[in-house]
Amino acid sequence: MGLPKVVTREEWQAARDELLVLEKAATRARDALNTRRRELPMVEIDKAYVLEGPDGKAELLDLFEGRSQLVVYHFMFAPEWDAGCASCSGFLDQIGHLAHLRARGTAFAAVSRAPFTKILPFKARLGWTLPWYSSHLSDFNQDFGATVQGERDGASGDGGLQERPGLSCFLRTGERIFHTYSAFDRGLDNIGFTSNLLDLTALGRQEAWEKPEGRATSLGAPAGSARVRYHDEYVD
Repeated sequence: MGLPKVVTREEWQAARDELLVLEKAATRARDALNTRRRELPMVEIDKAYVLEGPDGKAELLDLFEGRSQLVVYHFMFAPEWDAGCASCSGFLDQIGHLAHLRARGTAFAAVSRAPFTKILPFKARLGWTLPWYSSHLSDFNQDFGATVQGERDGASGDGGLQERPGLSCFLRTGERIFHTYSAFDRGLDNIGFTSNLLDLTALGRQEAWEKPEGRATSLGAPAGSARVRYHDEYVD
């Protein structure tokens, strides 16, 4: 069935110790990568973006809530869709209490192209309280690479526009705003709590692209992403 080899405890420990060497090397490499990320230059935002939230129209500066940093999650929700992306919903389900970010001077908000009148009931359905804004009145998504021209299975929007899951970071000094970082698609791999936990298990994320080959379907289940639903649609 392509499952792990059955061995003695001693053999397992020896293999685990060998893997630990690689894990520690990966940890050091990740620390070095994070340093390089913090050393990236930044770009000043000199364009006024009109967003819409619970209090009406808002500017990008408002999303900081007076804090020094802002993390924006580009939630895939095109204007003509009836609901937001299921995978993006799974990501937002993993966001913990924002007090831990706010204590470090960092605000968090989701932004989508769908009108706020569509975002509000969907947000209520899934029980989220985190800040969520609509960029329907501006080209914020396009400027930061969250919406691009092209086609993508299951993610295309109006006019051939393509929605991408992503995340962007901003820094504020006074009223000046700077764009410091963005990542999309699998660039978010190490952020999701669920994917990180699954990476520690024998079956992994249960995706067809994972190795060892056949492991994902060895128990007769479809690929992991094919089973993703909104959290109120799962049947135990």
